[in-house]
Amino acid sequence: MENILEKIMKSPDAPNIADRLQSALKDEARRRRDFRNWVDEGVKAEFINGEVVLHSPVKKEHWQTSDFLSTLLSVYIKIRRLGSIGVEKVMISLTRNDYEPDIVFFSREKSELFEKGQMLFPAPDFVVEILSKKTAAKDRGIKKQDYAAHGIAEYWIIDPERQRIEQYLLLNEADQTYFQPYTYTIDETIESRVITGFKIPVRAIFEAEANAAALSNLVG
Repeated sequence: MENILEKIMKSPDAPNIADRLQSALKDEARRRRDFRNWVDEGVKAEFINGEVVLHSPVKKEHWQTSDFLSTLLSVYIKIRRLGSIGVEKVMISLTRNDYEPDIVFFSREKSELFEKGQMLFPAPDFVVEILSKKTAAKDRGIKKQDYAAHGIAEYWIIDPERQRIEQYLLLNEADQTYFQPYTYTIDETIESRVITGFKIPVRAIFEAEANAAALSNLVG
């Protein structure tokens, strides 16, 4: 960011560059308003860097993984009254972009501030994206950058085909904020840093029998 700014400031055309950028951002803001007026509960879409991104129907492995994990999270969080879980159609509004992650978690402190009829939500504490071929580049690219920049403390990227989880934990060192990555495979156990005490076998989000056993352990 500083290198880009330095290059612009050294350019004799800096004022014109700033004017063009401001004009482009105003036009993008208008298109973002149009997007919000257009999108509804029946459409899975996001607004990313000025473009409307429509999502295709998902494969069985995708929705099954989402169902297994969201069930475990929902039960655990409700029993302990830790906050709120949202699945698929919760739109989070960040500085420039609007996303609909596969799963989001808001702490109790945040969720108690939500109002009836609210449709746009702030940055969650925990986000899950489930990979597909069409979404992988954005999940590992712009979304990961944006989530870190907005202080989302924990981000999971789940790969249903390889049956593994990439866990990203937010760190802040030397005035730099970034995600520290960890990878978990099918035979390992993963523990959330944000959702205190939530610890499950990775297998439990891919296999029905393991999911049922993990659910029983969480309830008990």
